[in-house]
Amino acid sequence: MIGLNTAGIYIIQTVGSLYLLIVLLRFVLQLVRADFYNPLSQFAVRATQPLLKPIRRIVPSLFGLDMSSLLLAIVIQLIVMGLTLLLAYGTTGNPLQLLIWSIIGVTALFLKIFFYALIISVILSWVAPGSHNPGAELVNQICEPALAPFRRILPNLGGLDISPILAFMVLKLLDMLVINNLAAMTLMPSILRMLI
Repeated sequence: MIGLNTAGIYIIQTVGSLYLLIVLLRFVLQLVRADFYNPLSQFAVRATQPLLKPIRRIVPSLFGLDMSSLLLAIVIQLIVMGLTLLLAYGTTGNPLQLLIWSIIGVTALFLKIFFYALIISVILSWVAPGSHNPGAELVNQICEPALAPFRRILPNLGGLDISPILAFMVLKLLDMLVINNLAAMTLMPSILRMLI
């Protein structure tokens, strides 16, 4: 029975995390005003539309942001964490605490999207500068709002762009100071870290 529970947890976390990533990526793409006609943007829209369409009727946009995508991401995270805890420990625990964990998990994933997009952007700048691949263009569109403030304050270093280094540092500090402190304030931070 333990083996089946472990397999169930693996499947739930893998499928749930993948869909959560797509939903949150849709929110990020709208946040950074990425090209809607990019094939990867179209994939994110088509993959999330069936669940987002009914939520959009209830949850309005706020400041031009699709809050229904954010709400769906929190609900998916809550379901994944609840099912994982249920299979691992036989209970989902306190619903309010589970909601807080879900918000922390979505926030951590939000930061990770920018972190990994920056890594991909740096690698692409070395191996395929100026690439017009849809994936490369989308990564650059995600990174540009995060890098623009640093580029404004840094002096021109003659073609050497060190703004990603500062962006990495800020993202890591946010993870250490915000996400880790929020996780530490919950009752079971080790379980939370396992789930996000």
